Amino acid sequence: MKTDKSREFDIANYLTSQELITEYINQVLADGDTDELLEAIGHIARARSMTRVAKETGLQRESLYKSLKAGANPKFDTVVKVLNSFGVKLQAV
Repeated sequence: MKTDKSREFDIANYLTSQELITEYINQVLADGDTDELLEAIGHIARARSMTRVAKETGLQRESLYKSLKAGANPKFDTVVKVLNSFGVKLQAV
């Protein structure tokens, strides 16, 4: 039972630095779960302000919410644009 003083955990509240964002993305990528990755990108976008991410990427805010959730099937270009707006670059090793 929730009380007025309890709040649901929201990881977006803790993604406050580039280092934390990078580590979060790396951990999710290591798991290899596509739905988890989309959700993680969505958490970071909310932490950064979905409106700001939309403006930086040229994408609609509403479409970002839809694209960055489990079960979505966004274009790769959308994912790359959003990651770039976070300062995250994909790299093959």
